[in-house]
Amino acid sequence: MNDPRHPRISTAHTCRDESLGLEGYRALDRMREALTGAITGGISPTSLALALFDWSIHLAAAPGKRLELIDKAVRKTGRIAAHIAAAAARPDTPPCIEPLPGDHRFRAEGWRKPPFSLWAQAFLLQQQWWHNVTREVPGVSPHHEEVVSFAVRQLLDVFSPSNFPLLNPEVLEKTIQTAGANYLEGFSNFLEDVTRQATGQLPVGADAFQPGRDVAVTPGKVVFRNHLIELIQYAPATKAVLAEPVLIVPAWIMKYYILDLSPQNSLVRYLVGQGHTVFCISWRNPDATDRDLSMDDYRRMGAMAALDAINAILPDVKVNAVGYCLGGTLLAIAAAAMAHAGDDRLASMTLLAAQTDFTEPGELALFIDHSQMHFLESMMWNRGYLSADQMAGAFQLLRTNDLVWSRHIREYLMGERAPMFDIMAWNADTTRMPYRMHAEYLQRLYIDNELASGRFMVEGRPAALQNIRVPMFVVGTERDHVAPWRSVYKVHQLCDTDITFVLTSGGHNAGIVSEPGHVGRTFRTGLKEASALYLGPDEWLAAATVKEGSWWTDWAAWLAERSAGERVAPPAMGAPRKGYPPLADAPGTYIFQR
Repeated sequence: MNDPRHPRISTAHTCRDESLGLEGYRALDRMREALTGAITGGISPTSLALALFDWSIHLAAAPGKRLELIDKAVRKTGRIAAHIAAAAARPDTPPCIEPLPGDHRFRAEGWRKPPFSLWAQAFLLQQQWWHNVTREVPGVSPHHEEVVSFAVRQLLDVFSPSNFPLLNPEVLEKTIQTAGANYLEGFSNFLEDVTRQATGQLPVGADAFQPGRDVAVTPGKVVFRNHLIELIQYAPATKAVLAEPVLIVPAWIMKYYILDLSPQNSLVRYLVGQGHTVFCISWRNPDATDRDLSMDDYRRMGAMAALDAINAILPDVKVNAVGYCLGGTLLAIAAAAMAHAGDDRLASMTLLAAQTDFTEPGELALFIDHSQMHFLESMMWNRGYLSADQMAGAFQLLRTNDLVWSRHIREYLMGERAPMFDIMAWNADTTRMPYRMHAEYLQRLYIDNELASGRFMVEGRPAALQNIRVPMFVVGTERDHVAPWRSVYKVHQLCDTDITFVLTSGGHNAGIVSEPGHVGRTFRTGLKEASALYLGPDEWLAAATVKEGSWWTDWAAWLAERSAGERVAPPAMGAPRKGYPPLADAPGTYIFQR
């Protein structure tokens, strides 16, 4: 019975008020972090400080390591002194240290002659010494070691002699040839780039590669559209086609047409020309209103909705599914969930530069730990999405010599514009990432590695990759900074099915866009049957068959071998009576969202 002297307090109301109050405190922290992120370019100062503290305190407590560094410094000083003495007598003296593979800053002939050779040699020796300083310090956590080594490398790259006009023989030669006009041209280039970036314009030359006119021109129709995707069905190029269609699930971190670039290097056009009926997802570019889209929304409204549409257009026919990068990870999740539910609509699965185990995700993991994760969440919470400029900054940091400093030298010091080509133009056509989806992706896959450990839940059931039974074709690329091939190779440990693994030359994009006839391309291939013994990546590398040319031809043959047999008449475009009428010409409308 209620006592009027002691009125009853609503527990629900109290909890709601308390929750709102706590959220207000959290919002204050998130706003502060979002403002900090605008200054630091998305890098968490706390994460960096923790790494530096871990490294410095352990270095201070390691007298043996410090003595080793002193010894190495003395030895390197002796090496450069001996080289200077030898170069004084013989200018053609061989260098005492060579740049690391992939470092092209000092490859010009001018760097082989004093005094430029001496500056380059001194810098490389110093770079090597600092590598020793940041590595193998007893007690430092591996992640913090990687972060500190990366940070020091970025700082050293700023002071490379190649970045300074008076120390760079190529720049000096250009200055003499043009009587200094290169600096005027370079300053003009700089102003133009700054203006274009400030006004949201595409880089110089990108206008020559417009989707639907110059790239993404393979004929087709949009046959399905929802809030998240447009599904494109491409027109047949042969009188008869293989019975099983191909569904491409691209990454939504960039526009889909990396796989439908110029006609000569379009993977979509190649597949259509080989007699495949090809469907491809074109993802919506999300904005702040899409902040609550989840990973499961991308699975349901993306891959599964596309499969439903294809099954309506081509009933009772299985599908060859292809996933690229993040789209490949999503496809693996969808396929595992389908296998658990007894859904057998897939005939095969192809993963292109896609990870399923994130224990060794490469240099991108430098930007992913619990501190950095909270920092990114705050930045996305503020906007509702992760912006393209934030993602671009992280990728540029991974390859500053190629993407930042080489451009600084070529375009701003020498005054020469690098020619624009289709992949560069596509790379500038950026997209955004919804807050909730990207937070789930980083937390559940990168940090918690739920997919590889069988803990990734879909509709209350584990999406276990071990349940996938369809044959798989998996492609890794040799110089991939986003999905290192050894990380991609881990799929062998997770799936109990036949896996054909291909390692192709090139990087994350150029290794996949590897059309037949491209000079200098090679690839390695090997098959692991479900019952065969597992080989480690280095064992596989030694045993794999090396082939010249494009991996596309082997993949086309692999798909044909798993076809039902005789070719059939091409299907109609869409299925209007079933609710899938042609809505627009390819490449659709979502591709133009900015």
